[in-house]
Amino acid sequence: MRAKKKAVVLSSGGLDSTTALAMVKSEGFEIYSLSFDYGQRHRFELKAAARVAKAFNVQTHLLVSIDLKKIGGSALTDRIDVPKSRRITDMQREIPVTYVPARNTIFLSYALAWAEVISAADIVIGVNAVDYSGYPDCRPEYIEAFERLANLATKATVENRVQIKIRAPLLYFSKAQIIKKGTALGVDYAITHSCYDPSPRGGACGQCDSCILRLKGFHEAGLRDPVRYRKRA
Repeated sequence: MRAKKKAVVLSSGGLDSTTALAMVKSEGFEIYSLSFDYGQRHRFELKAAARVAKAFNVQTHLLVSIDLKKIGGSALTDRIDVPKSRRITDMQREIPVTYVPARNTIFLSYALAWAEVISAADIVIGVNAVDYSGYPDCRPEYIEAFERLANLATKATVENRVQIKIRAPLLYFSKAQIIKKGTALGVDYAITHSCYDPSPRGGACGQCDSCILRLKGFHEAGLRDPVRYRKRA
């Protein structure tokens, strides 16, 4: 019997990464999900990532701890207020304070290391360049650049044992398209979490950029978001 191809999937427990995981799973990949406790104020997402890993019966779910609070510089890791009730146009006008310096580069570097160890050629990240908050490390040119770096940076690639592919299957999807795709694949979005500023019990605020974009996506998809909100935008 031919062994399944392996994929390392960055999993935040959010809507996008869960949909990306479901897409790769549907292609027959053996899933190795990777999450990070990096000092984020919305650590509740880690419980969601664990639920997602269980729901999709992944081969291994790895949680790595990195203290990015020591670096700060983001509303998610520092004493900076999370923006609330912003218009979509305002979100896309400038890079917001919820941007975490070099986060995707750090995460993809860990994913690359794990992929080399388990002999996986595919690394999956749920970034999106359509309905997103303007982060520079969610752009297609960033994904292309990191893929080039990945194929220069490891023993496995230099020895031509593997060619790394950074897969961003949602890159050109709108939030509504992402939700429709995930729904078609049987994703239960009730187990996911997207809010940047949840209550101690994990209730979504409904007012941060992430909540607004998520709610917009469900509205445009003609569906109701099943998660709890303290206030719906």
